[in-house]
Amino acid sequence: MTGSYTTGFRGLTFHDALPRFRDGTDTPRAYLERCLETIAAREPQVKAFAALNPEGARAAADASTARWQAGAPLSPIDGMPMGIKDLLETKDMPTQMGCDAYAGNFPKRDNAAVVALRQAGAVILGKTVTAEIGGAHPGPTTNPWNAAHTPGGSSSGSAAAVAAGFVPAAIGTQVGGSIIRPAAYCGNVALKPTQGGINRGERMATSMSTHGPHANSLEDMWAVAIEIAARAGGDRGGIGLQGPRATPEAVKPQRLILMEGEGWAGLDAASKAAFEALLERLASAGVQVLRRGDHPAIERFEAGIASARAVCGGITSWENRWNTRNLVDNCPEGVSQRAKNVLAAAEKMLPEDYYARLSQRDEAQGRHVRLAPLADAVISLSCPGPAPVWEGDVPGQPLAPRPTGDFVFNAPSSMLFAPVVTVPLLAVGGLPVGVQLMGQQHQDARMVGLARWLLGALAPATA
Repeated sequence: MTGSYTTGFRGLTFHDALPRFRDGTDTPRAYLERCLETIAAREPQVKAFAALNPEGARAAADASTARWQAGAPLSPIDGMPMGIKDLLETKDMPTQMGCDAYAGNFPKRDNAAVVALRQAGAVILGKTVTAEIGGAHPGPTTNPWNAAHTPGGSSSGSAAAVAAGFVPAAIGTQVGGSIIRPAAYCGNVALKPTQGGINRGERMATSMSTHGPHANSLEDMWAVAIEIAARAGGDRGGIGLQGPRATPEAVKPQRLILMEGEGWAGLDAASKAAFEALLERLASAGVQVLRRGDHPAIERFEAGIASARAVCGGITSWENRWNTRNLVDNCPEGVSQRAKNVLAAAEKMLPEDYYARLSQRDEAQGRHVRLAPLADAVISLSCPGPAPVWEGDVPGQPLAPRPTGDFVFNAPSSMLFAPVVTVPLLAVGGLPVGVQLMGQQHQDARMVGLARWLLGALAPATA
């Protein structure tokens, strides 16, 4: 698979195997073995997994096979091999969070979403690599399309494992851009739900973190998300993901709002040209695209998200500072200099600085709500062009500020608590570039329907 990416690539999927499970021409155990064969061939270069549990997965796949043969599967994801980002606890594998200070950490309990996945019959195959404690310091994972490039972060391993065909779906997490950006860099579809839409369990430390699935198809992506929500609900005090159990039907948008954000001015020429060509195809298909000069509410919205990256960074670094401080105090050699630098900046903040960022977030959310009557959704790039080259820090040189890529196009949805679906509609320089649709809170299912129409209606674009 390594080589030039072209749109229309079809990765490993699961939903289309279900008829074969029903008629006995395939089984979840055989499906798993094919995944393990692919992992054996490509994992040495991709490095998507922090831990694997093949024997536990085989036992789970055998149990799933028996259920399908008896005509009694637990759900449409019964037997689906999955990766779980190594920030989420799993009872049968360590949770080391990409951080040396957590080496050997093995709580032997499951995150709420993992409990729900097991109840639905999913086969938990491995823990996927995360950037250190979900931050900016990268793990060893490479981009499956070109190993010199980053897969994105912090859900590096989840995105890469899906793109490489190791598993049909994996769970990632996002605070700033950690689900959508790596999916966009690797050519996956992914859902960053409405804030709190999927129960985070023990991962409740920050106000903007979310769980969300990576997959190679909208059908698998939605099935994973809705089956978790049907069992574990959302975060405590919140409403869980809502929508049909089947994948939402395709819905053609009438109007979309182009979100430029602070990333637009720095976008490379090839990526901007490819995206503009896609917008032209939308117009040819009868979809009106509104830009910031077309309505005062859009201009006010753009002003409200103009510093989204700093808002997300300030809020999250403040909320993480005490945990990181304890980690550094207890194991100073086990925490990267990148994380220490973020901590140092956070410890210069005052409560008033945090409150100011919260006020900016609240104001931006209000401006986003006021866009609702104007269009079906907001559309933008999911990442600032193709994945950048990342071959490691250079001794004696300053640390790269964003080695897993820039989350500039993802920060708005995170601060707005808005649902986003990214789809692999563009290819630039032989690498994937995603396009995202962002809706109002709790419009997750509608965004999936709009994304389904986009995938079906728009011709591939390559630059």
